Amino acid sequence: MAILIDENTKVLVQGITGAFGARHTKLSLEYGTQIVGGVTPTKGGQIFENTVPIFDTVGEAVKETGATASAIFVPPAFAADAILEAADAGVKLIVCITEGIPVMDMMRVKAMLAGSKSRLVGPNCPGLVTPGRGEHSHGGCRIGIAPGYIHKRGNVGVVSRSGTLTYEAVWQLTQLGYGQSTCVGIGGDPINGTSHKDVLEMFNDDPETEVIIMIGEIGGNAEVEAARWAKEHCKKPIAGFIAGATAPPGRRMGHAGAIVGGEEDTAQAKKKILADCGIAVAETPGVMAKTLLERWGK
Repeated sequence: MAILIDENTKVLVQGITGAFGARHTKLSLEYGTQIVGGVTPTKGGQIFENTVPIFDTVGEAVKETGATASAIFVPPAFAADAILEAADAGVKLIVCITEGIPVMDMMRVKAMLAGSKSRLVGPNCPGLVTPGRGEHSHGGCRIGIAPGYIHKRGNVGVVSRSGTLTYEAVWQLTQLGYGQSTCVGIGGDPINGTSHKDVLEMFNDDPETEVIIMIGEIGGNAEVEAARWAKEHCKKPIAGFIAGATAPPGRRMGHAGAIVGGEEDTAQAKKKILADCGIAVAETPGVMAKTLLERWGK
């Protein structure tokens, strides 16, 4: 088991012929991901890396390949339409890597996806990895930009707003001999498709996931909402880390969503609420895995 993706997931890449999309498609293929098609308007009929057919539209690609997931590497001005095109074609999991999509565009996307059967992860996210069971976790599924080689198959679920902190937590776990069920980077934008709480619910229901690391940052109330849900419903140990402890209130920091607004938006306030909800809080990024293992009793 795992959540959202596994070694059998058939993946499309929208923007496969762009420099960024091409590079990460190659890395995903090397990892063992089933990339079954690419989409670039006007380039239908071409073949990527001698193996992956390219289509003009997502609809054509889905019809020909049976793909159920899509990775979007499309420039910001066109990314919202790319998300909606994937949803219209019935793609169940849409992972948008693109950073810098206008907020108004994402408001439109959020409204149009309401009630849809498609789930959006991102935008402005590193994507997802479910490690494989082969050597170096080969044979798993990698959608996005996370470095595949740091992952190891196991029982820890990882969910994070920050890409680099996701990699840090994964590498710490792997170095200590503990693998991951699925790692989900939900992205740092203020309007995104999947929240911490959404992912916690999936990890809670997943028999392979035994414990969870949840990484957040200042701004918004997503981590607080997730922690309060976990206190009432989650049966599995959770460790958390909140980035941005030194950020001054009112100043936008890094991610578009990382800005302290209300009292619960600060790192200290979030850390206190997480702790009150029974989540073990790591004080620094360097001890995320160690904090989880202590909470897990390992």
